[in-house]
Amino acid sequence: MRTIKQLVVVFLVSFVFAVVVQPVFSAEKINLNTATIEQLTELKGIGPVTAQKIDEYRKAKAFSSVDELTEVSGVGPKTLEKLRDQLMVDDTKQL
Repeated sequence: MRTIKQLVVVFLVSFVFAVVVQPVFSAEKINLNTATIEQLTELKGIGPVTAQKIDEYRKAKAFSSVDELTEVSGVGPKTLEKLRDQLMVDDTKQL
């Protein structure tokens, strides 16, 4: 009986860490204009196909705002709202 209680406590602590603490460690925002395809696919709701579409879009025209992401096929308003806090746009050219 004690083992079951310990397992429940471990599960709850793990859950709280994953849900509450993890976002604190992921505070760095991803720049839509410079992120790698791998970084884009790490975003929840963005798979390899959509990441490729984002890459193709920004090669034609750099993002001027996070809201512009909805112009990419496969990214709708709901997905944008889920990702908004994780994204940024910096159009500074990298050397």
